[in-house]
Amino acid sequence: MIAQWKRDETAVFEGWGFSYIKERCLEEQPDWDYQALAKQLIQHSASVLDMATGGGEMFSSLAPLPAHTIAIEGYQPNVPVARKKLEPLGVQVLAANTDLPFRGNTFDLVLNRHGALNVAEIHRVLRPNGHVLTQQVDGGNLIDLMDFFDVKPKWPGNALTLIQQKMLDAGFRIERGQEWKGTVRFLDVGAIVYFLKAIPWIVDDFSVDSHLKYLRRLQERLDREGRLEFIYARALIAARKQPVMIRCAAPV
Repeated sequence: MIAQWKRDETAVFEGWGFSYIKERCLEEQPDWDYQALAKQLIQHSASVLDMATGGGEMFSSLAPLPAHTIAIEGYQPNVPVARKKLEPLGVQVLAANTDLPFRGNTFDLVLNRHGALNVAEIHRVLRPNGHVLTQQVDGGNLIDLMDFFDVKPKWPGNALTLIQQKMLDAGFRIERGQEWKGTVRFLDVGAIVYFLKAIPWIVDDFSVDSHLKYLRRLQERLDREGRLEFIYARALIAARKQPVMIRCAAPV
């Protein structure tokens, strides 16, 4: 058992794909269809920015894309993976995080799926009446799994109402805001090992050796209850950059 966990711990993780455990992890999906919503917005956009593109897995599924399309990724090992997937589609891939290396009023559409948000920067690079669509991981995501490992959520403020207020303050008009909670089910403890190694900010410094007592407890729970289920939490926000309105001059 422990030997299998260690094999799962050292299994290769590339880009942002979880194919290694796809038969061992069952995820519920939000009520909305992010992919369909993004495709619809792309059809009406001449320039698109995809933030936190990972390995380009999701963004590549939205092709065909406008001629002026850029994707950014902040995790350096993912950048060449994203380039390999996206450059054949005509997408320029840059290494960047939330400080966006673009002039103001550059894009018609900014997409962000599960990436950090710098609302002021997104507002700056969008053209007037430009759109932003983001699916965010709520700060309470997997809170029960973190509690099991005696760790606290790192971004409790990443909640729909707080994000929407930041957008309103920056000059956006909110066109859609929606919360969702579902479950993720792991069919074996090794799948959780791989998951926690792939997403290292859930449990800091995770390893089989250092967290063996928790993994044993998970195995006991699996043997007792027949399942390992935890809470997924997501938020969807669609917003538009409002044009600046200037007061009319007083009549002479």
